[in-house]
Amino acid sequence: MSKFVLAETITVEQRWSPPSWALMERQLFDTLNRAAIEYVQRYTREDGTLIWREDWPGMDGSDDPYEAFMNLSLLYALGGSEEVLRLSRLMFEAVTWQWTQYGQIHEEFDAYYDWMHHGEGSLYFYFQGLSDPHALKNRQRAVRFANLYTGRNAEVGNYDQELELIRSPITGSKGPRFEMTEEDWCTHRGVLDNYLAPFEDIPGVEFASGQCPWSNDEVYAEIIKRMNERKAKGDVPLNLNATGLVTNAYLYTGDEHYARWVLDYLQAWEERTQQNGGITPDNIGLTGKIGEYNDGKWWGGYYGWRWPHGFMTIIEPILNASMNAVLLTGDKQKLDLARQQLDRNWELGCEIEGRWHTPHKHFDAGWTDYRVPRPTYPVFLWTISMAEEDAARVDRIPYNEIYSNIEIPIISGGNRKTGKDTKHYIANTIPWYLFMRGRNTGYPEQILQQNLELIAKQLEKMRSPKGDPFSWDWNHPNSIHQWQEYCPLYYEGLLQMTLGAPMHISHGGLQHARVRYYDSIVRRPGLPQDVAALVDALSDDNMTLTVINVSEFESREIIIQAGSFGEHQFTGYEMYNAQGDLCGQGVLDSKWLHVKLASGSGAKLKLSMRRYVNTPSYETPWTGEYRKSDPTGVLRGRTN
Repeated sequence: MSKFVLAETITVEQRWSPPSWALMERQLFDTLNRAAIEYVQRYTREDGTLIWREDWPGMDGSDDPYEAFMNLSLLYALGGSEEVLRLSRLMFEAVTWQWTQYGQIHEEFDAYYDWMHHGEGSLYFYFQGLSDPHALKNRQRAVRFANLYTGRNAEVGNYDQELELIRSPITGSKGPRFEMTEEDWCTHRGVLDNYLAPFEDIPGVEFASGQCPWSNDEVYAEIIKRMNERKAKGDVPLNLNATGLVTNAYLYTGDEHYARWVLDYLQAWEERTQQNGGITPDNIGLTGKIGEYNDGKWWGGYYGWRWPHGFMTIIEPILNASMNAVLLTGDKQKLDLARQQLDRNWELGCEIEGRWHTPHKHFDAGWTDYRVPRPTYPVFLWTISMAEEDAARVDRIPYNEIYSNIEIPIISGGNRKTGKDTKHYIANTIPWYLFMRGRNTGYPEQILQQNLELIAKQLEKMRSPKGDPFSWDWNHPNSIHQWQEYCPLYYEGLLQMTLGAPMHISHGGLQHARVRYYDSIVRRPGLPQDVAALVDALSDDNMTLTVINVSEFESREIIIQAGSFGEHQFTGYEMYNAQGDLCGQGVLDSKWLHVKLASGSGAKLKLSMRRYVNTPSYETPWTGEYRKSDPTGVLRGRTN
C-alpha cells in the first residue's frame, strides 16, 4: 500500500474559453450555496432545531430529518461554501439532539430500528467523513457506532460473533428489539393501509387484495403479534447495510478489526445463499437456521421477499456490502454475490407483452410481482468493476425512455422513477451510464440544466404558503417527510460530472467515486472557487477529466484525488489543450495530483491509474499536519 507522496505538479497555462457545462457548474454552486442558507432559515430556529411538534412517538423518525439536511455535507465535499459546512455541522448536531429529546435516538444513534432506515439516516454521517474528515467528534462517533455491531460493545448484544449474524432486524444503541409494541409502529398505520399485508394468514384480511388495514385495531394487534413471533428475531439481508457503518469506522481508523468484520459478515451471507440453492434467504434464526421462525420458509422475513418491497431490499444491501468489500480488499470477486442474485432473478423471469419481466416478490404460492427489472442495480457493479460482463447486465434490460431520458421530478404527484416527489430523488443513473458509454454526448449540459430547473422549482415550492412549516398538519405522520419534499439541495448531475460516478444508493450506500478534489490553497475538500470539472470517459485503467478555471482574474490550484477514499493510484497523465493537441505528459505514482490553473485556462487530462491498490481512508493531503498539531485519536472514558 502506497504512502502519502504528493507527486508531480502540473501547471496549466493554455487558454480555454469556458464551455457551457463549466459555466453551469459554477452557477449551480452559487445557487446551491444561497439555497442552503435560505432552506435552513426557513425550517429551523437559530440553534438549528427544526420548527415542528413537541413530541414524536414510535421508533421511526430520525432518518427523515437527517436525510433532509444530509446534502449540506455532500455539497461542501463537492465544493460548497464555508457557510454550507457550518450549516452542515449545525444541522447534524441539532437533529441528533432533537430526536434524542423525542426518544428515537439514544447515545447519538437510533435506539432501535431497521437497516433500511438506519442506512438512510447514516448517509449524513458518512458524508461528514468526506466534508469534515478531521473532526474528532465524528471519528469518536464512527468507532462507537461501529462497535454496536461488531461485538466490541458486548453490552448491546446486536451481533453474535460465533454465528456471524445480527440478532434482529430491529437493532440500535439499545440492542436487538425482540418484542415490538403497538406504539413502535403507530406512525406507520395510515401509510401501511395501502401496502400488501406482511403475512398471508391475518384474520379478516384478504391477502390477494394487496392491501391491509393497519388502521383497524384488531388487525393491527394481530400484525404486531405475528411480527414478534416471525420477524423480530434473527438476521435479514437488510442488515448488510450495516457494513457501511463499519466501513466508515475503518476509513477513520484503519483498524483491521472493522475490515475483517465486513468481509466475514458478507461471507456469512454468501454461505447462506449457497445453502439455499443460490437465492439469498430473507430470514435466519438465532441458531443460524434458515426460516427458523417461518416454518422453514426462506421467504417471509422482515423487509424480505414478501413484504413490503421484495427484491429491492435484498439486492441493495448486497450491492452496498459488495462494494464496501471491494473498497477494503481490491478484490472485485467480492461483487459475485450481487452478480449471482441479479442473474438468478433474471433467469426466473419471463416475457410479458414483448418485454422481459422478473419476479420481485415470493409468496407462499411462489414467485410473483413480475416487473421490468431496474437497470440501475448493475450500473453500480459496472462502476466498480469496469467489466464488460457487468455492462452486459445493464444492457440486457430493455430500459426505455422512463430510465434513459433525463428526469425532472413532477413537483406535485411524484416522478416516474421514484413514485415520490423529491424524497430519495436519484433518477438519472442510466442517462449518466449511457454518457460514460459514449451514447449520450449532450448529457452534461442537459443534466446540469435539469439541476438548475429542479432547484428553481424546489425554491418556488419552499417559498410558497404550503412550504411554510407553520401551515403543516404536524399531527399527520407524513409531516416528518416535509423537509425532504421542500429541500432545494439537489445536484445529481453536478456530482456525476465532477466525480465520475453515480450518486450513492439511497438506503445506506457510501459515495464511491473515481476522483474527488481539494482546494490546495485554503486546504479544504471540494473544487476551488471558479473551477469546473467534467469526467467524460472511464475505463478500468484510465479516465478523461477536463478542468477549467472560469475566472479571468485569479489563478487556482486543485488537488485531484484518485477515488473517494484515495483507494486508487495515478500512474501517468497526458494533457491536451482546447484544440485537442497533446501539450504535456508524464509519469505519476501517487493518489494525489496537484494542478495549477492560470486564470482563464483549462486542460483535458487523460489519467492512467491502478484501481483499488491503496488503503482507503478519509486521509487528506494535510492529515499528517493535523495529527502533529492534534495527535488525539479516540477519547477514552473511565472504566469505573
